[in-house]
Parts: sequence; structure tokens; C-alpha cells
Amino acid sequence: MRELGFGQAIDQAIEDAMARDESIVLMGEDLPLLRAALYARFGAERVLAAPISEAAFLGTAVGAAMAGLRPIIELYMVDFLAVALDALLNHAAKLAGFSGGQWPCPLLVRAPSGGGYGDGGQHGQALWGMLAGIPGLTVVVPSTPADAYGLTATALSHDGPVVLLEPKLLSEEWLGFLGRGGRQTVTFDVPAAGTRGPVEEPGVPVPFGSAAIRSEGIDVTICSVAVGVHRALAAAASLAEEGISCEVVDLRSLRPLDEATIVASIRRTGRLVVVDEDYREYGLSGEIAAVVLEAGLGPRYARVCVEDTLPFARPLEDAALPNVERICTAVHSVLGR
Repeated sequence: MRELGFGQAIDQAIEDAMARDESIVLMGEDLPLLRAALYARFGAERVLAAPISEAAFLGTAVGAAMAGLRPIIELYMVDFLAVALDALLNHAAKLAGFSGGQWPCPLLVRAPSGGGYGDGGQHGQALWGMLAGIPGLTVVVPSTPADAYGLTATALSHDGPVVLLEPKLLSEEWLGFLGRGGRQTVTFDVPAAGTRGPVEEPGVPVPFGSAAIRSEGIDVTICSVAVGVHRALAAAASLAEEGISCEVVDLRSLRPLDEATIVASIRRTGRLVVVDEDYREYGLSGEIAAVVLEAGLGPRYARVCVEDTLPFARPLEDAALPNVERICTAVHSVLGR
């Protein structure tokens, strides 16, 4: 067992896979610098610097995947997928379906996501709800280094397109970057438990569509991903002092979604709170509610989400994002308190 940072775990999974499979190539802006260790080991033919044109290099990656390679595309932020969405939405995600499964598109997009550090509404979005709504696309969001390794490893052996969303507030690399540029005096509400943790050696793949119970409870189920899992655990610890027992479900994979684990948990608790850093309307929180209703359950329900465009001002952003106080209030509401 070794201890790795969140980003280190993803890098290690990529390095292990590239050592086994010569068809895996890495492409993105400034990658020879940002992934210097991979560049030094695998060279310029497999770690490629891309121009500042996400549409160009993501489109190139789709063609490369069609031709037999397994490209990994790195974006600076998931928000920048907006300028390259055609490659995912209209091509990568549909190739297998259009060809009757005969033409796979093995492609991994690694994209940092989430806010909480004062970068504005064009840089701090989650967007996993929008992406998970695309048929043919797999969307995963780890919350621990072990899962970051495991989901990356699974993605690199998968024959379809995968988006791996890397929470910025859990990544030591991102935290180091965010602390520069005049921000030395700014503090971030970082869940320390997620930034470093044990990862087995060799690492263990995590199957898609498999949620994890992070904390068992009998009064209310809290479902979340990424940083929200750690906020939910902190809220559960606070609520335990009031005699309230919370079960925290880390979804890990949004498409496919582990519906069975969600439904089983709510059968035990009869109450549901969804903590989602993505937008409230037409997203993950509504999808989970639909899954539960279709299973014939009618739990007391609340959701803690982003209600509108994220503000730039830090105090306003902190209030807009799901936090422990908002989660506790939502739990109290489903308990009728």
C-alpha cells in the first residue's frame, strides 16, 4: 500500500496503462511540462503538446481512436469542453451505436472540474449532469485517490469514450496552482481526507456503475460525488451529535449510475438528500429522484445544488456551492425539523 495525492493517483494509473499498452497516447496543452515524468519515459511521440484549440485536438483524438489508438485528452478545465463538445456529443458518443457496435471509440477525456476558489462562473462549473445526459458517453467522478486510480485504470481498458472529472479542490497539483498569482493569502475549504490517501500497489480497477457506501446510517441517505462526498461526511459527523444517523453514498460513476445501491439505501432510510455541485435544474439531483420514484419509493426528498451561475466574489460563491450548513439544513427538512 502506498499513499498518493489525488492527481498523482491518476498520473500513476496512466503511466501503468501506457507501459502495458503502446496504443495509449496523451495529448493536451503544455503536457510535456505538466506531465514531465510521462514525457521523459514515453517521449514526444506518445505525450504530445497540443495548440490552444480544444476543438482541434479533441476532434483529432476521435479520429485517432477510430484508427486504433487509445488517446487520453487533457483539458485545463471541464468548462472548455464547451468549445469542443461536437467531437464528444455528435461523434465519439455515437460511433458504436451507428455502427452496431463494430466501430468503438476508446477515448479518455481528463478534465478538472468544480469551484470554490474564486475563478468565476466560466471556470468553476461541474457540468457532469450535462455530460451524463449524453447516450454512449461514460462519466465518472472519483472522490478519493484510490478511486481516482481505479476509475482511470478502468477507463483505459474501456472501448468507449469516458470523461473523468477531476475535482480541483482534491488535487494537490491544482491547489498549488490556485495558491499562486496573488492568492497566497486566500484560503480554500479543502477536504483534507480526499487530497491524499492509500492506493494499493498494484492499483485496483474500480468498475463503472458501482457506488460506495462511505458511512452507514438509518435516518437519511445522502448521495453525492467528488468534493460533495466529503462535505456530506462532515455534515453526517455534525448531525450524529444530534442523534441523526446519515448514510453517505458516493456515486463515483454517473453514467452508468448504480441505481441498485441508491434504491437499497433509501429502502432502509426512507429519506433522501442529493448534494450536487452541478446545476439544480435538469441534472443529477432530478435523475436520482426519478430513479427512486420509478422503483416505487416515495421518500422525503431535498437537494442541495448550485442554483444559478456561480458568482465571482468568494463570499457569494461559498454561499452558492453546497456546504455543510446547507446539507444539515436539508437533512433537518426531510426529518421534519
